[in-house]
Amino acid sequence: MKHFILCLIACSAALPALAALAPGANAPDFTAQASLAGKEFTFSLKDALKKGPVVVYFYPAAFTGGCNIQAHTFATNLDKFSAAGATVIGVSLDQIATLNEFSADPEYCGGKLPVASDTDGKIAKSFKLEIAESRAGLKNTRGNEIGHGFAERTTFIVTPDGKVAAVIGGVSPKENVEKALEAVQQVGAGQHPTKPAA
Repeated sequence: MKHFILCLIACSAALPALAALAPGANAPDFTAQASLAGKEFTFSLKDALKKGPVVVYFYPAAFTGGCNIQAHTFATNLDKFSAAGATVIGVSLDQIATLNEFSADPEYCGGKLPVASDTDGKIAKSFKLEIAESRAGLKNTRGNEIGHGFAERTTFIVTPDGKVAAVIGGVSPKENVEKALEAVQQVGAGQHPTKPAA
């Protein structure tokens, strides 16, 4: 129970996305080691954008309270994102071995949602996100020490031309997904997304 409470504190509280890239900015291109259904692959934002808009969502850590909820919500709504022509990729500072388990876990990513490893925080920082240091002894819902920093829980909707169409931060994990879906559907309909709450 103590471990669960600690990870809720670490991952339910969203840091304010004050410095994040703003709508209209060019999204930084990146390539990262990722996992889908426990199998590793190389994710390329540039390649994904050739297929349509991309939802790049940063989250603090796999197997933690809020992040588990967010991954599950994305996974269960993935068909709706696909119907809008969008690709979804989660990004955290977790090691790829952890993400192999997370991406395959039926309770969270469910073998549907791909997640990418940004162990040095370089990708998060390129999107102007803050990295919070982990506290010694902080454990995830599995009882394992997390041992890495936390990127702000922030989602970017990137259009095929490489522009940031919407930025979603400072809301609950579930609401983050709901707002991301709404923004993607607006982009797909050729509308300009309303600026989500920061």
